[in-house]
Amino acid sequence: MNAKPIARLIASPLLVGLVLSGCASTAAIAESGPPHSAESAVSAADPRAQAAGEAMLAAGGNATDAAIAVMLALTVVEPQSSGIGGGGFLVRGAADGDVTTYDGREKAPAGASPDWFLRADGSLPSFEESVQSGLSVGVPGNIRMAAMAHHEHGRLPWAKLFEPAIALASGGFQINNRLYNALSANPEHSGFSHEARQLYFDADGKVLPAGSMVKNEVLAQAFERIASEGPDAFYLSDMGKKLVAQVAQATPREGAMTMSDLTEYDAKQRDAVCGSYRKYRVCSMGPPSSGGVAVLQILGQLERFDLTALGKDNPVTWHLFIESQRLAYADRELYMADPDYIDVPVAGLIASDYVATRSALIDPGKRNDNVAPGTPVGAKLALVDGDEPEEHGTSHFAAVDSEGTMVSYTSTIESSFGSGLMANGFYLNNELTDFSRSPEVKGRVVANRVEGGKRPRSSMSPTVVWDPQGHPFMVIGAAGGPTIPVTTTRAIIGAIDFGLSAQESLALPFLMAVGNALMLEQGTWLASTAPQFEALGHSRIVLREAPIKGNAIVREGEQWMSARDPRIETGLDVP
Repeated sequence: MNAKPIARLIASPLLVGLVLSGCASTAAIAESGPPHSAESAVSAADPRAQAAGEAMLAAGGNATDAAIAVMLALTVVEPQSSGIGGGGFLVRGAADGDVTTYDGREKAPAGASPDWFLRADGSLPSFEESVQSGLSVGVPGNIRMAAMAHHEHGRLPWAKLFEPAIALASGGFQINNRLYNALSANPEHSGFSHEARQLYFDADGKVLPAGSMVKNEVLAQAFERIASEGPDAFYLSDMGKKLVAQVAQATPREGAMTMSDLTEYDAKQRDAVCGSYRKYRVCSMGPPSSGGVAVLQILGQLERFDLTALGKDNPVTWHLFIESQRLAYADRELYMADPDYIDVPVAGLIASDYVATRSALIDPGKRNDNVAPGTPVGAKLALVDGDEPEEHGTSHFAAVDSEGTMVSYTSTIESSFGSGLMANGFYLNNELTDFSRSPEVKGRVVANRVEGGKRPRSSMSPTVVWDPQGHPFMVIGAAGGPTIPVTTTRAIIGAIDFGLSAQESLALPFLMAVGNALMLEQGTWLASTAPQFEALGHSRIVLREAPIKGNAIVREGEQWMSARDPRIETGLDVP
């Protein structure tokens, strides 16, 4: 496992937790109460975005309609985490078990090359220098993907899905503590764009205080055009030209994004990755996301252990979990990349016999000091691990409709506030820094290197679960970069092995292997068990806040119950 980029989870605070904006001021997009419904449900990190999805269900829409409406609303109220300036993955699971996955991951411009981030002398600039540049911006995919999913599965008119987001952008919304803290944490970045400074900063250049009302008329106008003209308004019109010009102007080398890159962008259907865990069927997103494979590997490697008997409050349970994570992440770092460019051995990585050989490396009594990638069937390339930074700016949301269709959607702009560049009222992503900035290591090819038209590897893990009788059971996903598969898998274990509610599963204490260290969430009972983990061989233990936010919907009896991560609730307030 590559410790270098992920080690920053320990070395410095993340902005993942600082990702929500305030309370709704528009009556039509009011905050929802305790989120649950007998027939349908929506879960989102911001209650106003959640209300947008619920409004679609109330209007006769389905889970696909609701999820798209949430994504659009989050562009307004959670600008630092996701939106139409970025991309995402959508997993749709029907009541009959049919599953479809959509890839709206951003793409590198055609002119990008493996040395994209290198200086003329071959050296690497600082990560921050790479981010705040047109070099980091990938061609956004959310609108194309949403349009594809809506065309195939939506029920309401396309324009209807935009109504809540337009109301929030034009009517105004309040900055809450999380958005205020995110803006204030790095004002040079969040206010890098003149357009952003006009929205979120006062005349003296200071971040507007929490509770301030913000109206984003430019974004409202963009939404109105896309709603009336369709996705081509984003990709083929003067709106697209403005986006491309903004990126090109900030790109300090040849190969900058062009209108051709925008017009030729294609969202794709991908093969789902599916597996079984204790007779529950689990389906998630395949490459270019690494998340789904990691989730299935962790679960599969743990299935031989009776976690229920061990119990959720037993350090041995979570030692097993950590050891499984380390094995899965070793494979993830080496093999996972865009399958259109690299022959990713997905089937081999999740094959039951391969997972069993990996599981045999887990010792309940001690830490494995020699975790390394395995050699699954289909591993053809002599690859090497690169130097990919972690993702920060991401949001997960979920919807279930009265027909039992589950939609799990994770959307991202990568870092908090993406590249810092803004066009048409929304922040532009910095997804290209999810590539390895080093194309080779000691002469060996990095699978996740930059290439023209390629999609960077992701950790996003939108997942749907059916129970042993084949009934829809759970919709789950998370934000937090490399923590995403861990957060997702931990919640699945909570629901299946320990019978926890959606809220209880998300609230489980967080832990994660980060390089040679073990991160335990401070302020939880787990933090007090550090001596037990040390006795199991985890010699370097770090206590810190958990940089995560998950969203889930779980069927409890005949009722769907939705929840958002309790770690984000406190920031939803305004003074």
